[in-house]
Amino acid sequence: MADEPERQILSFRPRPADLERVIHEIARLDRHVHLGPHARDRMVERGISRLDALRVLQRGSIVGDITLGRGPGEWKCKVIARSKGAAKLAS
Repeated sequence: MADEPERQILSFRPRPADLERVIHEIARLDRHVHLGPHARDRMVERGISRLDALRVLQRGSIVGDITLGRGPGEWKCKVIARSKGAAKLAS
């Protein structure tokens, strides 16, 4: 309606447990996971394979802050998981 004021849309930061569930579900359907150039560069530096990265996303936990991403509805976080015989894997 023409008389209604323009409203600002507010973004609410997701709870870590809710965001973890979303990340785990997306990672299970690995064809929906896109690893960008920065992630691939870090993987090469750290000797992490795509399968390792997917496992972290499938089973890992969020550590640190959840921050607003660039696009609408996009959130960024760090996910870590322990791997047998290895140090922490980060994605």
